[in-house]
Amino acid sequence: MSKTQDEIDFKADLTLQRLQPRLAQVWQESQISDARQHEFELRLDEHWRPLFRLLFELYHNRYDFFFHIEHVLLTAARAWAERREELCELDRHRINEPNWFQSERINGGALYVDLFGENLSKLREHVGYFKDLGLTYLHLMPLFAVRPGNNDGGYAISTYRSVDPRLGTIDDLRLFAADLRKAGISLVLDFVFNHTADDHEWARLAQAGNREFQEYYYIFPDRTEPEKYERTLREIFPTVRRGNFTWHDGMQQWVWTTFNSFQWDLNYTNPAVFRAMLEEMFFIANTGIDILRLDAVAFIWKQMGTSCENLPQAHTLIQAFNRLARIATPGLLFKSEAIVHPDDVVKYISEHECQISYNPTLMALLWESLATRKVNLLVQTLSHRYRLPRNTAWVNYLRCHDDIGWTFDDADAQAIGINAYDHRKFLNDFYTGQFPGSFARGVPFQENFETGDMRISGTMASLAGLEQAIEEDDEEKKELALRRMLLLHGVSLSIGGIPLLYLGEEWGMLNDYDFVKDPAKAGDSRWIHRPKMQWEFLEELDDHRNAGNGSIRTHIYCTTQKLIALRKSLPALAGQEMDLIALSNEHVLGYIRINEGNRLIVLANFSEEPQQIDGNKIRTAGLGRFFQNMIDDKTYATSENIVLAPYQILWLNRV
Repeated sequence: MSKTQDEIDFKADLTLQRLQPRLAQVWQESQISDARQHEFELRLDEHWRPLFRLLFELYHNRYDFFFHIEHVLLTAARAWAERREELCELDRHRINEPNWFQSERINGGALYVDLFGENLSKLREHVGYFKDLGLTYLHLMPLFAVRPGNNDGGYAISTYRSVDPRLGTIDDLRLFAADLRKAGISLVLDFVFNHTADDHEWARLAQAGNREFQEYYYIFPDRTEPEKYERTLREIFPTVRRGNFTWHDGMQQWVWTTFNSFQWDLNYTNPAVFRAMLEEMFFIANTGIDILRLDAVAFIWKQMGTSCENLPQAHTLIQAFNRLARIATPGLLFKSEAIVHPDDVVKYISEHECQISYNPTLMALLWESLATRKVNLLVQTLSHRYRLPRNTAWVNYLRCHDDIGWTFDDADAQAIGINAYDHRKFLNDFYTGQFPGSFARGVPFQENFETGDMRISGTMASLAGLEQAIEEDDEEKKELALRRMLLLHGVSLSIGGIPLLYLGEEWGMLNDYDFVKDPAKAGDSRWIHRPKMQWEFLEELDDHRNAGNGSIRTHIYCTTQKLIALRKSLPALAGQEMDLIALSNEHVLGYIRINEGNRLIVLANFSEEPQQIDGNKIRTAGLGRFFQNMIDDKTYATSENIVLAPYQILWLNRV
């Protein structure tokens, strides 16, 4: 141990010793049992020193450091004291099974409450639907009270203590969480901790001239400092507004607003902000939340002369939140939302930071492979960008509430002879239907005519060709679209990590062009892939089941449901271990999943033409001569070539 670390640990121990009487006071006030106190103090002993080092690194130069660290400790103690016993019991199980979320039985879904079930009370009626589909993880998009009008799809939060009145109450949220828990479904919510809405209480106090709360944000009297920062910042929504600062008429000052002018960035160089957001985090966790999606993690620390993205202090902050969760809400996990360069995405993933993370690169490259009919870039990327630390997992999604950005690494593209700039332009043209022969019906998001940058909006079905096929009433194109969708689901469910459906995908819902009729949504093309759930589909499903036939929607639903159930029956699909198989066929992705002696080979044809694979490659990878495709029960002998039909995916188990 270095002298410096030894000195910091000494300060940590001395600080805790001095704070013990204050801790005892919390226990006395809360009247929790000695056993519950003991549990907390055991975890505190384990995590206090690392936590102190993190906070000391960030805030030791502050005159009020000791004040804030005292209140951080007391906040954690009160959170544990207020935690309901059923949540504490779940904590205990998860401490003893830290990789619970890596099970093959974990299958996710995400939705907007109002678009899927109108409100939380009515959403409770659909818990059976989620269970029948096979979900064991449900992510509700932002549901806290938001500013009127445009609120960035719920990401401009006015208070973290109240649910949007249109959706229900905090008690409704607690009841819904309890219903999910009984059904074996984990609940995921967003923790929007980079910014608040401009009408949050802290922002309103700042606008009223309260200097303490003005220091919760980045507020400047003139453009001198903002101009210095702007030299190294990029614009996130360039078609909405230019720059990263907004003039506030009432204060006659400039406010840092990375995303929208009504989203004020929080100033985490002020420890009061960390402490205040910690209180909000524990409040949310104690409503019964299992996983928090940390929104916009890359932006939470600012430093002059940098891009103010992915700075080391951002990681330090998240690690501090993580340590405090381990102490007070140990069953809680973090999921990072870092839509940044692949090298930066993985830096947020560890047991001590975010245990799970969205995998935007895989998502983008699955669509890239469909457009090119080749898996070269996907394979190049997976070959060195998929492995993760122990007790962590990817969240693999095909579509989400957000756009598609082409987040592959330029060096990976160059390594296989692809010009990254030109390739992104091709992909944008392809998925907006501009490229000759394209099957996609996406629309542009945030198109920047100066830089050529653009992202893509659209539902999975519309991007995969179903919208075009239905418009043209072309049966062959419908079949190909359905095959593409099954292919993507088959990869997402088998490649390793937590598969996540954006609900509506299970029905093949198409783009919703009526979003432009709502003035609060009309300027954001992402609403095109956030359609309202049509519950008559469920009646249609029952009708077709009884009649023994089915519509396109019924076919998509039943196929998706079957794949999810199949995943749950295959222990090889637990965990993250995935090894690519060299197939010598640029149209077919091949990999093997291995878990505790169980093996499964996956072959996926990204072409509309049949493709052959040397059976001997499967024999040597799978250590067997005969394999059964778990999806359709067909058996393949490795003594001959294996032929994949257009867009076919095989899950091969040795027999």
